[in-house]
Amino acid sequence: MKNERVYKMAFSSVYPLLVQKAERKGRTKLDVDTVICWLTGYDDSGLQAQIVKNIDYETFFSEAPRINPNASKISGVICGHRVEEIEDPLMQKIRWLDKLVDELAKGKQMEKILRS
Repeated sequence: MKNERVYKMAFSSVYPLLVQKAERKGRTKLDVDTVICWLTGYDDSGLQAQIVKNIDYETFFSEAPRINPNASKISGVICGHRVEEIEDPLMQKIRWLDKLVDELAKGKQMEKILRS
């Protein structure tokens, strides 16, 4: 039940919080967009269209063109959970995004964040 609340959160309401977190640490909206697009396969216009449509997290990820095959390389702790051990596929994708933005905010180099 707790996860359902997260899944139904509007991505358009979470997105500005992700941007604010990165900007407080000297990163940019473009950096956040880059990691979101890397993870989900959206291009810039597709990402903006999803934000405008005010869809929920569940729909955002279900309509994602292609989850990056290197996303499985994302590891570490976010919100007290190891992202690589999360069993629910949707929650894992949400936490992967959280982890990427967290790494941005911590000043990690983009090449390392994008696992390239």
